Amino acid sequence: MVSRPLISILMPTHKRADVIGIAIESVLKQTVGDFELLVVGDGCEAGTGDVVADFKDDRIRFFDLPKAPSFGYANRNIALREAHGTLIGFAADDDILFRDHYELLVKSLEGGAAIAHSQALWVSTDGIASPFMTNLEIPDELVEFMERRNSIPASCFLYRADSLPSQDAWPEDLPHAADWRLWQRIIRENPGTGVIHCRQPTVLHFAAKWKRSRSSSMPQFATLLDIADAAEWWPRELRVHVSAEQCEQQAYWTRINASPEEWTIAIRQAARDLTARLAWDDVQICRPALRAANDEIASVQAELASARTQVDRAQARARLAEENLAIGRDEIDAYRAEEKVLRSDLSASVSEVERLKAEVERLAAEVSAMRSSFLWRAQETIERVRWRGNKLS
Repeated sequence: MVSRPLISILMPTHKRADVIGIAIESVLKQTVGDFELLVVGDGCEAGTGDVVADFKDDRIRFFDLPKAPSFGYANRNIALREAHGTLIGFAADDDILFRDHYELLVKSLEGGAAIAHSQALWVSTDGIASPFMTNLEIPDELVEFMERRNSIPASCFLYRADSLPSQDAWPEDLPHAADWRLWQRIIRENPGTGVIHCRQPTVLHFAAKWKRSRSSSMPQFATLLDIADAAEWWPRELRVHVSAEQCEQQAYWTRINASPEEWTIAIRQAARDLTARLAWDDVQICRPALRAANDEIASVQAELASARTQVDRAQARARLAEENLAIGRDEIDAYRAEEKVLRSDLSASVSEVERLKAEVERLAAEVSAMRSSFLWRAQETIERVRWRGNKLS
């Protein structure tokens, strides 16, 4: 009969032969030793199997599988079908777990919850760490997680194997973010138990190898990284020098192993101090500045509204003036048409006057001629009468 460990830990890997040894070692050094580690090779690069084989630990099982579609979710299900743990955890092949990571998460589930998550310290490619403080016990943050976006690394979760009908529950048809959909499903299908937040950083979460730039590795932290660059008060425990000869995982792992218990205490205290300082800056600086900015925005918006009202009025006056101008242009066109008609009539009248004048002159000439003829004839008649009178005398 196969012994049933408390925890089955799933660790998929593809191209992290350079750091998977650190990830495995951080699992093996857990204060809870009752676990099995299922290392799932998803078409993993050469040398990965050798790294895994170097750990002579019977709790490790290596599944050297060919590459599955997308992020290899189908291969994860293959491994989970052979998982024996009462609880199931996830460990990324490039993350580092604090030594009490599973101890704290197991305690979080003792009340009967189906799933618990801890806090992660996100680490930039140049070694700056900052806590990401999502708490799914807070209703609005849970709504954000369930409806909009995921802000919790997969390594932070631990859930009961019997929280779903089968253990091989990774959605294989998704191109990415299947972990987020799995956590959502567990929460939805176990509504009576809720989700528990372990209020301690227990994971160092690093950028994936294919996200090597600072901005693309964790875009949510762009502002925090800018603060870290400028703030002298940024806790030194949350800033590790990364040399050209090593990666950020190696830099942190060296510091952890120098004094594990003291480092854990110090970095958690630094995370609390940083959170308090950011809250203080928010209350003392950011909120007043935001209120002042909002007041200024409101003032500018009021001025803009007033200006828009004036513009609307000016535009209304302009439209009225354009309408009046159009009416005036129509009247002018009508006047010009009427003037053209009148000019045409006047021209015709002048022509008629000239014709009548010519006719009058012709008639006057005829009258004058007739008068002259009449006078001549009258004179002739008078002369004839005189002559006859003289002759009779």
